[in-house]
Amino acid sequence: MLWKDKYMLGVPLIDEQHQELFRRVTDFVEIVRKPIPWEQKTEQVGRTLEFMKDYVVTHFRDEENLQRQLGYPEMESHRKIHQDMVAYVAQVAREYEEKGYEEQMMQQFAGKLLAWLINHVASEDQKIADYAKRKEMEPHE
Repeated sequence: MLWKDKYMLGVPLIDEQHQELFRRVTDFVEIVRKPIPWEQKTEQVGRTLEFMKDYVVTHFRDEENLQRQLGYPEMESHRKIHQDMVAYVAQVAREYEEKGYEEQMMQQFAGKLLAWLINHVASEDQKIADYAKRKEMEPHE
């Protein structure tokens, strides 16, 4: 799995969700790249798409609740990034339902999911953790 401890935000719920996302995306990338007939991949591809459609919405909601609690100043721009990813996952799921398994589409989806997850968790989500740490250090009245 491509998870690294440096991705931890220090919020157990969010960290567990990130680890589950990394696990699922890593498994998905592996099945898509595996040199087996495409027909053998369709079940896992379908399961992954269903999982992602539901789980990213749940995870993003929880992460946005954390941002709200913290008074995170970049919440709206972060939320827009989340909305764009939810729309992308929904679009790929729709195309999959309409056209079935298309190797190029799934290869692109796997690559984009993996790159997005790493970049988002390592960069954007770390900003939330950094903000929370700074806020904790502020003197309380």
